[in-house]
Amino acid sequence: MTQITLFFLSRNNSSFASLTPFYIIDAMKHIIALLLLSWLSSSPTVEDIALKVERKLRSVQSIQSNFSQIYHSSSVSTPLIEKGKFYFKKPDLMKWEYKDPEEKIFIYKEGVFLLYIPEDKELFRSYSSKEKYESEILSILSGKRRLNDNYLIEPSPFPSENKKARQLKLTPREEGEYTYILLEIDEKTWLIRRAIFFDWAGNKNEFEFSQIKTDVRLSKKVFELRVPADVEIIEDESDKKNGCP
Repeated sequence: MTQITLFFLSRNNSSFASLTPFYIIDAMKHIIALLLLSWLSSSPTVEDIALKVERKLRSVQSIQSNFSQIYHSSSVSTPLIEKGKFYFKKPDLMKWEYKDPEEKIFIYKEGVFLLYIPEDKELFRSYSSKEKYESEILSILSGKRRLNDNYLIEPSPFPSENKKARQLKLTPREEGEYTYILLEIDEKTWLIRRAIFFDWAGNKNEFEFSQIKTDVRLSKKVFELRVPADVEIIEDESDKKNGCP
């Protein structure tokens, strides 16, 4: 006969009247332990969460959202905070339209990076192999790269206003640009709400997405960039050294 049974029998049987309150405490400990065990066993593992995120992102053809970017430099005490609109369309179209505090547009399209700063009348152009760039950012957003295969994944709680979010730490299995990445995932949609990148120099780049819309119709014109004739085009000299076009 368990302590739990003894506790309930004692309520109606004088033979068990001598049971002390400590039996009740012990009984409740067993109940709580059983409940916790049942809850934890039904909770998804970090591997399950990663798979759900991958499947969701693979099924999505386009994303549109607001974003805020907070860049913490290891050499500057005050972080840089920027806000704007984000657009993504498979297979390889991405646009960050910054609105505040300074207007600028960053576009990635078919291996070409464009950064336009209207106030300075400058357009920076750089090139990269599709494979290299996808391994950094597009692979996560498109769901092409298997997270479990390429990262060591651990639960990693960090401060958040979303109490129901799932939070993961991704450590690359092979050395790359980042030491690790923190992801905050909405368990209702399995979309990434926050992504925080930590590099080897001690800098932290945080992105937070809100008002996310998926599978919206985004024409190719969204990812086209037209600039005035007097804008200076600045090519990345390092591309020439690396043999890029």
